[in-house]
Amino acid sequence: MRELSLLTFSGPNQPSLVPILAAILAEHSVNVLDMDLSVTHRQVNLGILVEVPAAAAVSALHKDILFAAHGLELRVRFQDITLEAYEQWVAEHSEARHMVTLLARKIHAEHIGAVAEVTAEHGLTIERVERLSGRVSLQSEQQGDGRECLEIATVGEPADMAKLHTDLLELSGRLDVDIAVQADDIYRKTRRLVCFDMDSTLIEVEVIDELAKAAGVGEQVAAVTERAMRGELDFNESFSSRLATLRGLDESVLAAIAEALPITEGAERLIATLKTMGYKTAILSGGFTYFARHLQQKLGIDYVYANELAVAEGKVTGEVQGEIINGERKAELLRELASREGLTLQQVIAVGDGANDIPMLSIAGLGIAFRAKPVVRAKARHAISKMGLDALLYLIGYRD
Repeated sequence: MRELSLLTFSGPNQPSLVPILAAILAEHSVNVLDMDLSVTHRQVNLGILVEVPAAAAVSALHKDILFAAHGLELRVRFQDITLEAYEQWVAEHSEARHMVTLLARKIHAEHIGAVAEVTAEHGLTIERVERLSGRVSLQSEQQGDGRECLEIATVGEPADMAKLHTDLLELSGRLDVDIAVQADDIYRKTRRLVCFDMDSTLIEVEVIDELAKAAGVGEQVAAVTERAMRGELDFNESFSSRLATLRGLDESVLAAIAEALPITEGAERLIATLKTMGYKTAILSGGFTYFARHLQQKLGIDYVYANELAVAEGKVTGEVQGEIINGERKAELLRELASREGLTLQQVIAVGDGANDIPMLSIAGLGIAFRAKPVVRAKARHAISKMGLDALLYLIGYRD
């Protein structure tokens, strides 16, 4: 008669630990049903669920394991598992899985406890917690510019996914952290196209506001831009009215502004990493192609779609050439790029901050509101507000 036994070990980690234990299990011809190993500050926690061919062999197995554990300075515990309990556990693992990502400049116990409480309220059971960010030296740590991430694997299906998103959004605002939850499915690590807004996303300013400053109408235009990005104004109308104030601006100003554009924290690291991993990248912007192409050259972006600023006789005309790139057009372009690359929408990531980004954020498999206006954060499924753009890498499961 076969017996199931759960062996759990804890103690100092060392290279010979797994080879020695595996050799003993092999000698007793056991079937390994499950195994999990984690190390925290050189201390190992190892669990092995085994199927022993005959009941008489269990005691012999335990004896050999105890002897080996003593030599390895490990604490060991044995637990008999019934077949019924095992089959119930197998059935539970067919349930839906979700990955919760906790991001902060510095993660505190309060953050972890609050996230665990909310996920439990929504019927999610935590199965694994793993740090994706690198370890930080306490002697050289720079206060205020850290980057920490915990990935929390859960099992279970929330009764109301929208309510879970709302509760985590409220929690992230209250604790000054970023929290994202997404299905742990095949698409999470197989996305291959990232579409970025430009202004206040890849760069820290709105270019049209910088142009307006040069034209002497900076405050007037900035106020309209802010309302448009909050979704309080029609984008096309507000864009045309702001653009008209630039009429007569000397073309030479464009190059100076382009050279001075402040790149958003983490953007260069993110783009370089995505390129290494084979991702395609695109700028889908309601700004201007002159500046988007400058960023394309600097960062190595694959595709650029933005508004063509009209210039005649060395002066800005206050108009655009062709169709205005608004929110609906951004969504259309995202679909077109996905089709061109042979991808489904689930394999596309979209990142933006303004109301005109909502259409593309809503159709992308992973839509991220980045340091976004309140209306955008409320409608997007995921948000990054406290970290740099490279925090996106954690959401797709990559570690430092």
